[in-house]
Amino acid sequence: MKFREIFIISSVIIVGLVIAVGSFWPSAWWSMILFGPLILIGYTDFLQRKHSVRRNFPLIGNIRYLLEAIRPEIMQYFVETDTEGRPINRLRRSLIYQRAKNVNDTTPFGTQKDVYKTGYEWMTHSIYAKKANHEDEHKRVIIGGKDCKKPYAASLLNISAMSFGALSKNAIMALNKGAKMGGFAQNTGEGGISSYHQEYGGDLIWQIGTGYFGCRNEDGTFCEEKFKEKAHLEQVKMIEIKISQGAKPGHGGILPASKNTSEIAHIRGVKPATDVLSPPAHSAFLNPEELLQYIQKLRELSGGKPIGFKLCIGKKEEFVAICQTMVSTNIKPDFITIDGGEGGTGAAPVEFSNTLGMPLRDGLSFAYDTLCGFDLKKDIKLMASGKIISGFDIARAMALGADLCYSARAMMMSLGCIQALRCNNNTCPVGVATQDPSLIRGLNVEEKSKRVASYHDQTLHSFIELIAASGIDTPSEIRRSHIYRRVTMEKVKKYDELFPYVENGSLIQNNVVLEKYSPGIN
Repeated sequence: MKFREIFIISSVIIVGLVIAVGSFWPSAWWSMILFGPLILIGYTDFLQRKHSVRRNFPLIGNIRYLLEAIRPEIMQYFVETDTEGRPINRLRRSLIYQRAKNVNDTTPFGTQKDVYKTGYEWMTHSIYAKKANHEDEHKRVIIGGKDCKKPYAASLLNISAMSFGALSKNAIMALNKGAKMGGFAQNTGEGGISSYHQEYGGDLIWQIGTGYFGCRNEDGTFCEEKFKEKAHLEQVKMIEIKISQGAKPGHGGILPASKNTSEIAHIRGVKPATDVLSPPAHSAFLNPEELLQYIQKLRELSGGKPIGFKLCIGKKEEFVAICQTMVSTNIKPDFITIDGGEGGTGAAPVEFSNTLGMPLRDGLSFAYDTLCGFDLKKDIKLMASGKIISGFDIARAMALGADLCYSARAMMMSLGCIQALRCNNNTCPVGVATQDPSLIRGLNVEEKSKRVASYHDQTLHSFIELIAASGIDTPSEIRRSHIYRRVTMEKVKKYDELFPYVENGSLIQNNVVLEKYSPGIN
């Protein structure tokens, strides 16, 4: 029995007892001075649609908002700590909530970081700052190479991969409606395309994982016919092959049996009420050449839509080998998504989350430099994923080589996620990461979709303001020299010193791939 039902039953019992006792002891009616307002508050919480916590936990849910009134970031002290147990990212989470709710996101008393602490980063500004240009074309990038027949004008910020199954149907619908409202794309995650992804017509990036959910044969292998059918949907703007993700690289996706309903099982083509464990690697390709042939096949089957792949950088030589094969075969993806090892997930072995995968800044700069070294970057767009929260995060990623970005956790928080850390046991209190109908109903799609769109709009607005303050006209002009990092108390370095550029085409000479790589690649 859920708390909502417990509250309703308890309130009825209390009122019944007061009426019964009051019939022969009139003083009992005075108890309603206490119980009456509490019951009224509870039913008000139950009936409102704005706040998921209050809707799912009437009366006691108000405690959270009372704590927030004392200090908006107080919940930070219970989650997300560093290796020494100290709370981190207090202001970043608060920033997401403020932008999602379209309230003032400025802060009093200026900088709230220790600017002399190792690791502090900032962006240069110019005394010749530009007037911020918020026109839509400055917030988009065209994805599609020479072999792409249907290029896509993507937003600089999009919803990262989160599957239906990991998230509730209401969460998926709210994200998609928010994407439709804001003109950006939603990555389906490897769980496939559900009716909830299609409910409001928001642009989709269809992710194909190792389980080939939504386009698989009974034996779990890739099915061309099923893929072609879904790839031709108008909503599907791009297709992304998931090779690995930052939160658990080298490990397949996990859908606990408690979340694997008959509906989800039907969408994925698996048995319901069983743990769904995706294979760690693809069966459709086993080497770089087969990967590129697979990309070419998907491009043909989809009618020429942009095709790319996502990975967290592991062994550098494997990514270099893919680039070498691009040069030799002249088959290129339209985009590559680089996920950082700091990426999040609802379920992963602790060792995988904490100790596998190259962090985003290292992986992104390496991928960009390698593509440039093989003279491939001009044909391939780079997407960055891994704790992208603020306008500065976008600017930093673009300085390292990204053309556009994904965000997952920020989009979840704009839905109302409070990081209760219950994603893996189906008891998310705000109805985001659960398949429990009684909890899902607390998430109102209409209200939360507005917050998703608001967060996206205000974050890109901040990003454009930021680059204008740096004297930059367009996002494509951002360079590593614009970002500084304190490496010690006495020493500061620019990003182009920490991540030196590789000369374009330096890894190719007379159309022959060089065996010796530059220092930036080793």
